[in-house]
Amino acid sequence: MTSAKTFDDPSTELSARRTGMSFQRTRMSADRTLMSVIRTSLSLISFGFTIHKVFEQLKESGAIAHGAAGRNFGAALVVLGIVMLVIGIGYHGSFMLGLRRQRDAMAQQGLVHAESGFPPSMTLVSAILLLLLGLMLIANIIFRVGPFE
Repeated sequence: MTSAKTFDDPSTELSARRTGMSFQRTRMSADRTLMSVIRTSLSLISFGFTIHKVFEQLKESGAIAHGAAGRNFGAALVVLGIVMLVIGIGYHGSFMLGLRRQRDAMAQQGLVHAESGFPPSMTLVSAILLLLLGLMLIANIIFRVGPFE
């Protein structure tokens, strides 16, 4: 049975279109989940870097004798933000690959049209850029190299 014959019935056609749209809704939902991870990671990374820099400046100015605890806490927040972002990107990638496989399988069975593409996720691109920024920040904290010195 070919997929062209499958879509001859109007109710089957309508069902296939609804299923196709549900894949797009699921994809957008996955992007929103990744955006939540990005927001939390960005908060952890930025607060961590700020705390690190504040304690570093306080120690350099002589206002405090030991700023290691504050600096270490800030660095830990940056690392936590990076780890959370890596896990979120990994989860998003594996979820999207599974969704694409499922959609392709359903298209081969003639259950959906699968005419609309799955464009690259701008949310994923943003997450990867934030990850690179976080890695540069942790390199700055640990090795004192990079553009944030």
